[in-house]
Amino acid sequence: MTTTTLAVLVPLLPFLGAVAGLLLGRTAPGFVRPLAVLPTLASFVLAVLVAVRQGGDQAVDAHTELTPTGSVPIELALHIDGFAALVAVLVGVVASCVQIYSAGYLRDDPRYPSYAALVSLFTSAMLLVVYSGDLIVLLVGWEIMGICSYFLVGHYWETPEARAASIKAFLVTKLGDVPFLIGLFALATDTGSFRITKVLGAVASGGLDHPTLIALLLLAGVAGKSAQFPLHTWLPDAMAGPTPVSALIHAATMVAAGVYFVARLLPVFEASSAAMVVLAVMAAVTMLGSGLAALAQDDIKRVLAYSTIGQLGYMTGALAVGDRGAAVFHLLSHGAFKALLFLAAGVIIHAAGTNSLAAMSRMSNLRDRVPDAFWTMTVALLALAAIPPFSGFFSKESVLGAAEHVATGHTEHAPGAAGWITLVAGLVTTALTAAYALRLWLLAFRGQGTEAPDHGRQPLTMTVVLWVLAVPSLALGGFAYRSLPDWFDGRDLAPTLTTSILGTGVALVGGIVTYAAWRHSTALAARVPLGAVAAHPEGDAGLVEAEAIATHAPAYGDVASAPDPADPGRLLLGPLHRHAAVGFHLDALYAALFVRPVLAGASLVRFLDREVVETYVRGAGALPRLLGAAVRRAQTGNVQTYVSALLAGTVVLAVAAVLVATGA
Repeated sequence: MTTTTLAVLVPLLPFLGAVAGLLLGRTAPGFVRPLAVLPTLASFVLAVLVAVRQGGDQAVDAHTELTPTGSVPIELALHIDGFAALVAVLVGVVASCVQIYSAGYLRDDPRYPSYAALVSLFTSAMLLVVYSGDLIVLLVGWEIMGICSYFLVGHYWETPEARAASIKAFLVTKLGDVPFLIGLFALATDTGSFRITKVLGAVASGGLDHPTLIALLLLAGVAGKSAQFPLHTWLPDAMAGPTPVSALIHAATMVAAGVYFVARLLPVFEASSAAMVVLAVMAAVTMLGSGLAALAQDDIKRVLAYSTIGQLGYMTGALAVGDRGAAVFHLLSHGAFKALLFLAAGVIIHAAGTNSLAAMSRMSNLRDRVPDAFWTMTVALLALAAIPPFSGFFSKESVLGAAEHVATGHTEHAPGAAGWITLVAGLVTTALTAAYALRLWLLAFRGQGTEAPDHGRQPLTMTVVLWVLAVPSLALGGFAYRSLPDWFDGRDLAPTLTTSILGTGVALVGGIVTYAAWRHSTALAARVPLGAVAAHPEGDAGLVEAEAIATHAPAYGDVASAPDPADPGRLLLGPLHRHAAVGFHLDALYAALFVRPVLAGASLVRFLDREVVETYVRGAGALPRLLGAAVRRAQTGNVQTYVSALLAGTVVLAVAAVLVATGA
């Protein structure tokens, strides 16, 4: 079987599994789990075979014209280079782990068949984006992911949080997709093709007439899909969906699509220095803002959501300095440990019965209830904090090293300003990342107080995948930079000495300061009565996941949603805490700038329609009715009256005729 045939089957198998799952979900429920897991696993195996055959060498290209469209044809094309091959493997392994995990996590959910089918369709759409060699076909997968995210985030549609989050995710991403679509057509107009290879060839020969405009239009779509400032606000709210969905969206699909798109079309963005600086600024603001916000969140999933936003900022920062190898390297590394973090968080939520870190910090032996989640999450948090020798260290330091090279003038892939912006923001964010990672670990696993509830052992399907994902979280970094340089444009991915020392140093400083703050806060909390804490008027209520509340409602009352006096984040952020906890009021700002004016305009239109337009319509109908009523009164049915009126009218007409004749 040829490599092209295998590549076609990679996105096709999950699609067929989704269709079969939807058709058989009600009539043959016993086939739902095999149809969810087996096609995805088969797709993963085929993706590995494609990657082995591709081997990081010459890209695999194949195409056939779908329909004649005049000067710019649309083609069903494949373009599989080293980046595409590796990202497809990442998507396959994460999607397979999510499907296996979901089989146990949602085993009692009556809507599991539709959920599993949507996850398969989501996976198929992302694989289509990864392998596509035509921008229109890529756009199809891009939009299907948006639709799937709407349904999956709103899986628990009974809750208002899930309904609002799904609508918000859909609208915000569509807001970015409008200029994105315009940018794609502008790019095809300038280059004369939607084929990615032809587009890149035209850019290399200087055939791009409007590089800055096209790059900025495309960046709007990337910002929406990959949750970058200023279109990142949908991602934390998307935590209202099931935890496995969060793992899939954050690790391998949806948000990864924007980064992958820029990496694939990086020469288009490099053609404009202004676009590269904008990309660097967007990455810097995203990194710093999300790091501060993560340090203030009480919901364990929202901490991880803001963490995802920040790590995506690192990837876009690497792209801003023209190093797509470092960006995709961190994408792969992040995909492994972030999927592990979310799936381990699901086990913790299942055991604790709450998403709230404040409630978990009052459980004395939670780590003993979930030993698998404890150890694997510890590995993932160390990778997230970029502590050597875990994978996050190598990939994050490769990003900082690339920024250092551009900032110091060793490479000219991007403006020096982009290098300095990315380097400084990346170093500061490294300290923030270590701080919120350690805070999450301390509050979740070093709690004191009431004994954690015992809900029994988690299903084997939920714990096995944690150890599967722990392996790349621990070993992927060292293996990748030594063994896979050819897959990353042949560039050296080894971290530089300067950024390694700086990055590790600031991470350790962030961790030490956070631990000291936790010890100080814990000592103060020991002297604060629990009742006084529960009655605190400024408590940050954690958002409780619907499936956890449905089966494991905690018996902590107001204490569960009270602010935790042992939370080091409050001490570290000080007055900034309440602003960071609500995402620096960006949602309120957007509501004031966009939502309220739109609602006011809608109210005005409704008033004009009901009070003005309807008044004229009612008046137009009322006048004939009045005239008809007046005429109807004259219709008495008396013949004498009619004859008298006729004679009177005749006399009047005769007199009028005489007067007119006399006057003449």
